[in-house]
Amino acid sequence: MDDATAPHAADSHDLIRVHGARENNLKDVSVELPKRRLTVFTGVSGSGKSSLVFDTIAAESQRLINETYSAFVQGFMPTLARPEVDVLDGLTTAIIVDQQRMGADPRSTVGTATDANAMLRILFSRLGEPHIGSPKAYSFNVASISGAGAVTVERGGQQVKERRSFSITGGMCPRCEGRGTVTDLDLTQLFDDSLSLNEGALTVPGYKTGGWNYRLYTESGLYDPDKPIRRFTKRELQDFLYKAPTRMKIAGINMTYEGLVPRIQKSMLAKDKEGMQPHIRAFVDRAVTFTVCPECEGTRLTAAARSSKIEGVSIADACAMQISDLAEWVRGLDRPAVAPLLASLRHTLDSFVEIGLGYLSLDRPAGTLSGGEAQRVKMIRHLGSSLTDVTYVFDEPTIGLHPHDIQRMNELLLRLRDKGNTVLVVEHKPEAIAIADHVVDLGPGAGAAGGTVCFEGTVAGLRASGTLTGRHLDDRARVKDSVRKPTGSLEIRGATTHNLQSVDVDVPLGVLCVVTGVAGSGKSSLVHGSMPAGADVVSIDQTPIRGSRRSNPATYTGLLEPIRKAFAKANGVKPALFSANSEGACPTCNGAGVVYTDLAMMAGVATTCEECEGKRFQASVLEYTFGGRDIAEVLAMSVTEAEEFFAAGEARTPAAHRILERMSDVGLGYLTLGQPLTTLSGGERQRLKLATHMADKGGIYVLDEPTTGLHLADVEQLLALLDRLVDSGKSVIVVEHHQAVMAHADWIIDLGPGAGHDGGRVVFEGTPSELVAARSTLTGEHLAAYVGA
Repeated sequence: MDDATAPHAADSHDLIRVHGARENNLKDVSVELPKRRLTVFTGVSGSGKSSLVFDTIAAESQRLINETYSAFVQGFMPTLARPEVDVLDGLTTAIIVDQQRMGADPRSTVGTATDANAMLRILFSRLGEPHIGSPKAYSFNVASISGAGAVTVERGGQQVKERRSFSITGGMCPRCEGRGTVTDLDLTQLFDDSLSLNEGALTVPGYKTGGWNYRLYTESGLYDPDKPIRRFTKRELQDFLYKAPTRMKIAGINMTYEGLVPRIQKSMLAKDKEGMQPHIRAFVDRAVTFTVCPECEGTRLTAAARSSKIEGVSIADACAMQISDLAEWVRGLDRPAVAPLLASLRHTLDSFVEIGLGYLSLDRPAGTLSGGEAQRVKMIRHLGSSLTDVTYVFDEPTIGLHPHDIQRMNELLLRLRDKGNTVLVVEHKPEAIAIADHVVDLGPGAGAAGGTVCFEGTVAGLRASGTLTGRHLDDRARVKDSVRKPTGSLEIRGATTHNLQSVDVDVPLGVLCVVTGVAGSGKSSLVHGSMPAGADVVSIDQTPIRGSRRSNPATYTGLLEPIRKAFAKANGVKPALFSANSEGACPTCNGAGVVYTDLAMMAGVATTCEECEGKRFQASVLEYTFGGRDIAEVLAMSVTEAEEFFAAGEARTPAAHRILERMSDVGLGYLTLGQPLTTLSGGERQRLKLATHMADKGGIYVLDEPTTGLHLADVEQLLALLDRLVDSGKSVIVVEHHQAVMAHADWIIDLGPGAGHDGGRVVFEGTPSELVAARSTLTGEHLAAYVGA
């Protein structure tokens, strides 16, 4: 071969090579992924897809990039450990778009999360009439402050006093502190005013008579604890409810006394509701009413920020517009002085429309976005990027997408690839797998039964391969021949939440009812936001379950409670010994099982604790057995083993057995009871949540996209579970896009016809076979194509 035709050495790196990956449940996986192609990773939930794509390839790429910064900068970045892998070759910069829901911070909106607000603020500070100040003056996250005073400055060895003053003009509404809503406490829920404090007037959880929280008020000396609260003078009531923090001696100890209302606001209302214990959440739901802030009318901004306008539109109006309308308005502005800014803003807003989120508005709180919407909002900043040769990593980008929208998402992924990028996608939907250039199928099972590569090659090869995914790829559900008859109906009248246009609909009870429609058509608003008060509803939404390294399936589902009690009873000791987060914890590692060494900006090292050998318990605790096993052995069991263990014989524990049955019902039989929640995949967490809520007392179950993260083979199991729920007399309402679930329904409510203000109406109600026959809506057309009608 002569030298002129030999390929350049730099062009020979066309593969990302992974050898011997052992993260989580991967068993020495080796794959070679072609660059500048679209590779899809498939396999059942928990088979190791995310471990390979996110925890190995993307994590190492991120870590290597972080190492190019100076030690000073690295100190501010999250430190990443090197993944368990022998060789990783040919990596390129990875951009990760995962499923993590956006923060539920009340001040985070779609605009602040995508930089669109930042650009609007600069625009208004340059063009707004009247001019009120810098971009900060238009931000609802910046409070106005001013101050003056003497400062001491050292000059030439002498100290000189100077007078300085400063002021910052912010746009935060002072009344609601930029939240748009004000909370009012219902005082009747805090105390019973017919009783005195000594008679136990306070009804706030945690304020038990005799406890410190209670003695703070009874022994403060500011009012008579034997006098009924309704007979307090105005001054006494003010001190009791609203007094500012004051240091004083109470019961001989120096303490800070504070009125009851600000104290509860600080201790309970400042926390995220999802993270609260159930009894405190119930109290907050009872005692707190959220009303739109009367001063800023929910816009979060000061009167000055709202008064400054461009062509009659204030920044509050701009943020409240539907993004597709706002894009039109920005296009109409022709101001040469800020041309680059307008071009950049136009690009961002057009990306929203292009990705199918034109129906949102910039002031929509980020916490209210569904999983699929949050993921697409994160994609926006990468859409028009001129970077090439980058690896884009997507985690199920089709979540929350109607079959009609999946087509658009596919085009986006192909466009990213055609610009010369490597696109890696973890995906379950057959429509998305079909566009792959290369497929890696992991399996064969989940958890310990997974973690190996079952197939690598083209989509046609996967179909013929006979693996679980290959066999199910062409599965098509049939529309049911006979449907169940409703036993009653739930009436929703005049629903107007978000974009619903005064919808009247009767939701049939006693059957499996599916609510569907394109993304943004108002499904969740109808199902979560418009249920009549007092309906007997158990709602399972998409919020992910949070959990630290210390939580595991046993603690999350409440399974550990009956197990601890059974151990304690059998051995005549107290239950707290059998908790790795309480008295039974190994003293060396505090019950974590590993000892962490923090190395500042280098990745921290976790070594298995030598004392307990990773078992997390003190040696003395492991001497107590129940049914011949110690507590560490029980936590190492899989759900299926434990279900047998607690079913009969001397270890029979009905309470534990019931919870385990529900876990294997949702297909989590392979999980071990003590596996940290942080290592579970998205689909596993969703099903764990479902298993926990199935015990809730309620006649109507509302499920929001329960097929998220589920493999085609697992969807059948889910449908069987829904059938069992309905047959046991429950009503099940499912918000869903998966055609297999639609075909299986007894009744379908289809919302649309479009998204945002083009949606919010019921376009079809009836059985799936009627929907297929009529083909009158987008859903009908896609369902008909799916079932091959």
